[in-house]
Amino acid sequence: MKIGLIGLPNSGKTTIFNALTKQEVPVTAYTNAKAEPNLAVVEVFDDRVNRLSEMYSPKKTVFTTIEFFDFVGVAKGSAKTGLFSGPDIELIKSADALAIVVRNFPNEPEPLPTPINDMEMIIDELLISDMIIAENRLERIAHAYQRGKKTNALQTEKKVIRKIVDHLSENRAISELELERDQEKILGGFQFFTKKPLMVILNSDENSFNRNSELIGKIEKKHQAIEFAGKFEMELSGLNDSEEENLFMADMGIQESARDRLTRMAHGLVGYISFFTVGPDEVRAWNIHNGNTALEAAGVIHSDLARGFIRAECFKYDDLIKCGSEKAVREKGRMKLEGKNYLVQDGDILNIRFNV
Repeated sequence: MKIGLIGLPNSGKTTIFNALTKQEVPVTAYTNAKAEPNLAVVEVFDDRVNRLSEMYSPKKTVFTTIEFFDFVGVAKGSAKTGLFSGPDIELIKSADALAIVVRNFPNEPEPLPTPINDMEMIIDELLISDMIIAENRLERIAHAYQRGKKTNALQTEKKVIRKIVDHLSENRAISELELERDQEKILGGFQFFTKKPLMVILNSDENSFNRNSELIGKIEKKHQAIEFAGKFEMELSGLNDSEEENLFMADMGIQESARDRLTRMAHGLVGYISFFTVGPDEVRAWNIHNGNTALEAAGVIHSDLARGFIRAECFKYDDLIKCGSEKAVREKGRMKLEGKNYLVQDGDILNIRFNV
């Protein structure tokens, strides 16, 4: 999973990035020198993987990962370029979800924080950027028509893009638009910003943290939101003593790390679930979308498994823990053979039978 952190300058994006990734990227207010985004890949903690590793004693244990991108603070775009331009745009488009970081802390000499206004400004710019992409595509289709290339495929695409333009003109995100499967396929290559799942990170200071229920409620009328005490949690992530870290978290009323909280929200927002493969060589967690089939899960592991798919040997993590061993799972009839159309459930343990 890839998550892009975006926001206005000095909203604390890099502070949040450091808290999530345990990185030590310099945090400097009012800088505009950074030309490239900060990138980090972090493991997603899942206690189920640890339990499986204890049971199978594999040579290798592999957790799922999240890639975080911290993009340079964005100023209001122009009518020609929109919010993002240049080399970063393809990286942002590759994100599975976007997290808008909004400031909720004093930062002199800036005015008092206005998180709702900041959120709406960023969303407006996302809408503008998508409008520019869509209108540019309509122009290219018109040029193709002039050259005599008025194919059925182009005509169909034009109808879909026109529908997108009309929808964006009403200041509505593409994610709110109901599209048919063939229309979704046409839009797949564009990676529109407002079609992506979006969450808001309220970046508060220690004094106001956990006291913003009304503000969070206003944000959640439109988007899922989570609150971090960014600076505090960045310092917390740098501690090497887990006992000391837990004490500080308890004092602030924080039950989980910033990474764990955001990971859980992102999985729900994007619609990811986890399944597992186990054995003496490797125990590994895999991410797929909720609603994916056993055949699609096989393809996530390796394309050959999907190409030669025969059956998926499937049992539940919870059954394994209750029974105590894979042998006991078999003896109690909890092991199933599933076909390619089986809908994989969170916590499934799969062994793909295939023949290439």
